[in-house]
Amino acid sequence: MTRVDFYILPQPDDDARWQFACRLVDKAWRLGNRLLVHTANGTIGQKLDELLWSYRPDSFLPHAILPASQLSPVHIGWGDNSGSHHDLLINLGDSIPGFFSRFERVAEIVCQQPEQLATSRERYRFYRERGYELQIHDMKKT
Repeated sequence: MTRVDFYILPQPDDDARWQFACRLVDKAWRLGNRLLVHTANGTIGQKLDELLWSYRPDSFLPHAILPASQLSPVHIGWGDNSGSHHDLLINLGDSIPGFFSRFERVAEIVCQQPEQLATSRERYRFYRERGYELQIHDMKKT
């Protein structure tokens, strides 16, 4: 069954959320995971694509926007386009994608904005009510 990790960031801004997403993608890829970063739309997907190209100037983080070669270990997608990876879904979308349960893990990144917190509480409740294993990571403590 899918495990869902909530990463609670101490910062209130969306930039911190994007930087943490890049950090999480980098770490997951280095651990050998094949993953999908789900965004709300193509404009945001393109923004993430640009961030991943520049995230670490001293190294390369292989990624591609869907539809893309299935050889790329990191995909960026939106809507119902979920690619073929099954290891990790990083959800940066406005809602929980319908295909989330085919992934071994789902990561939800929460920043300290009132609307973000409310949405994250709803998502937590959704996963909990369906019996998914939930983990909370308070990034203030790390």
